[in-house]
Amino acid sequence: MDKDHRLTPFYTKLKEYAESGTIQHDVPGHKLGQVPNDLKDYAGITMFKLDANAPRGLDNLNRPTGVIKEAAELMADAFLAEKAYFLTGGTTMGILAMIMSTCRAKEKIILPRNVHKSAINALILSGAVPVFVKPYIDEELGIANHMNYDEVEEAILENPDAKAVFVINPTYFGVTSNLKKIVELAHEKEMMVLVDEAHGSHLPFSDMLPLSSMECGADMSSCSLHKTVGSLTQSSILITQGPRVDHIRLRSTINMIQSTSPSSLLLSSLDVARKNIYFEGPIQIPKLIEMARKTRAEINQIPGLMACDDQYFLDRHADDYDETKIIIKVSGMGLSGFDVYKELFDEHKIQLELAETQLILAVLSIGTQQKDLDALVVALKALSDKYMPMHLPALQPKIKYSYPEALTRPREAYHAPKKYVPMNQAVDEIAAESIMIYPPGIPIVIPGEIISQEILDDLDFYQRSGSVILSDTEGGYIKIIDKEYWEKWSELYENE
Repeated sequence: MDKDHRLTPFYTKLKEYAESGTIQHDVPGHKLGQVPNDLKDYAGITMFKLDANAPRGLDNLNRPTGVIKEAAELMADAFLAEKAYFLTGGTTMGILAMIMSTCRAKEKIILPRNVHKSAINALILSGAVPVFVKPYIDEELGIANHMNYDEVEEAILENPDAKAVFVINPTYFGVTSNLKKIVELAHEKEMMVLVDEAHGSHLPFSDMLPLSSMECGADMSSCSLHKTVGSLTQSSILITQGPRVDHIRLRSTINMIQSTSPSSLLLSSLDVARKNIYFEGPIQIPKLIEMARKTRAEINQIPGLMACDDQYFLDRHADDYDETKIIIKVSGMGLSGFDVYKELFDEHKIQLELAETQLILAVLSIGTQQKDLDALVVALKALSDKYMPMHLPALQPKIKYSYPEALTRPREAYHAPKKYVPMNQAVDEIAAESIMIYPPGIPIVIPGEIISQEILDDLDFYQRSGSVILSDTEGGYIKIIDKEYWEKWSELYENE
């Protein structure tokens, strides 16, 4: 029977509760807005009235049987899945749950090396052994992007004992691998396919976009509705289909890593965002894509700039491209993406998603308005007029063409005896922490990999560019495995 997507079961019940006048003798401590504070003065009491904590009738996220279950069923239907789980810990939680429920210690999983840090953390928690596939290196833009099918096929055939293949659909830059073909081969070899769809929650809602994970036959996918669909930040879903998913183990894993006091605001935002994208996505996404195409054409008329279109990526062996992402190569002006990112914010009040050495990235959604894109074009034209007359030399791409050698799996490196050394003393040591630039949160080095001079040079470059570097240590130190004690330790814990 067709689902009625006009319904918002959880949000409707939450609103009813907020307006019921029920006397509060439970948590939260603000008692639905009765405690004065600055945030209530600014945002209003309604936000606090909606911040309830699973009273009678509002169901329980750890074992949904009522309105959360109904809302999740509508979510699964909208996303072409068989089952959906609401997440209040972002797609990070979904990626942890997918990998931890699929792979046990020392079991293999095939995945691209440019995965988000959450996938590396899942390797640490599960003990799984990564089989990394080198992503396509775009030498002109200086980025790592999608996976070539041939490389994935080789990894699958060389590792027939792998439990799963992990795919990013799409990448941060909107580019997809041939997921459908990967799924067919993986299933033929009795492997599951797990998908990081953090930047692709909108894909099921227009045939002008790349195919979604469920359309390609993947087993599980985690989607950040807050990134491209419109729910509140940190709210995501995990969707599944097919007989390979162990839902008892998956539910147990999700309950292990999620809060027992999930935010009702986040849950209700998922409910209403699903309703909106279901009805508005097919109408608004084609309009958005036309706006994006017009904007690219205008940017490509500005000296020193290049806005990449779908053909650019198709020519580089991508399967498809999500046109709601606008990638602009800015290095022709003699500026780095970091320079442009900062100046657009400081001088023009324009916030971009990220910067790389050669480029900037704008992420659009059905909330993007034409005036927002017009302002971006005007600001970029102003930068070009300012810097092109200076005849600054165009910056050359800065990208690693190889990745560090892994000496041990991430879990063992994380738990191994460790020490801290100054960066300039870390060459040829074994990393005991992930170090990454955020955004996008893709590790430059992960636990168990050997630190090279190239990695240290990269870190120095990003630090000088003003990028945010995420690691466990600060002040020029790096956490490494203490080799003096590691061998004895690993003998004791070799089965971990």
